[in-house]
Amino acid sequence: MKIYHEKDADARILKGKTIAVIGYGAQGRAQARMLHDSKVSVVVGVRPNGPSAKLAKQDGLKVSSIADAAKQADIIHILIPDEIQKAVYEKDIRQFVTAGKTLSFSHGFNIVFKRIVPPKNVNVIMVAPKCPGTEERKCYLEGFGVPALISVHQDATKDAKKIALAMAKEMYFTKAGVIEATFAQETYEDLFGEQTVLCGGAAELIKAGFETLTEAGYPPEFAYFECLHEMKLIVDLIYEGGLGRMYDVVSNTAEFGGRLVGPKIIDAGTKKRMKAALKDVESGKFAKVWMKEYADGMPNMKKWRAAEKKHPIEVTGAKIRKLFEKKK
Repeated sequence: MKIYHEKDADARILKGKTIAVIGYGAQGRAQARMLHDSKVSVVVGVRPNGPSAKLAKQDGLKVSSIADAAKQADIIHILIPDEIQKAVYEKDIRQFVTAGKTLSFSHGFNIVFKRIVPPKNVNVIMVAPKCPGTEERKCYLEGFGVPALISVHQDATKDAKKIALAMAKEMYFTKAGVIEATFAQETYEDLFGEQTVLCGGAAELIKAGFETLTEAGYPPEFAYFECLHEMKLIVDLIYEGGLGRMYDVVSNTAEFGGRLVGPKIIDAGTKKRMKAALKDVESGKFAKVWMKEYADGMPNMKKWRAAEKKHPIEVTGAKIRKLFEKKK
């Protein structure tokens, strides 16, 4: 697998081009500001007079409606939530996706599941940082970058990859390293990781541990520290140097217990269910279920969010975090 760095990208291809960053959430704000600070011509496309428009103006960026931004841009970089991209594209963007332009994303959901089908005479690329927006921006200001993926779905102008690499370079991603992937690879692995490990799996594992301890009579405060608070410290060690680094730092007792019991908790049955989850992602089943949920007004999401707010780990955590806040 080739990893692209600074020498592999030429930012001059963006000279004279305008990038419309559609959306000003965590990713939109970070990427628009990084491109702008690297002297790329950027216009932010958001709802006029909304809070995002006000914030973008305060950040010193040129702001326009989504339709006007798409009209004047050579590269339309769509960074609004997956569930609303199709509607916004149809209403405000599609008519301005004309021959020779580049349609860009940071996640392949709407292209892979054919919710957005661009015309054949435009480039379709992805520049996908593997990091939350706030951390991207912080890293950029420190003079370095975060790792990212690039992808080319359509290459109408025969320089789509160069454009993707140039965008990555101007956001400093090539300082860390950029890997080329297909839209499908990025989309499937991203959804799978979120569902089974990063968000769903981690959250349910934490809650199960907390519930096991409290149901056995242990104080919820102790259970919170053991199953949630210390998770951050362990993940930091793994991020720093892999699983080996984590096991090097914890006690021998912790290592032996972890290696002995861990495989009994996350076992072959877990992996079997993970494979089923991956199959649902790859087949498009998950995407259909999620889009129906959104179209129906997100009844399950609202129910899950309300229930979790009342979960003892959230109630306990709110109290503990307040006690340990840094005093101003």
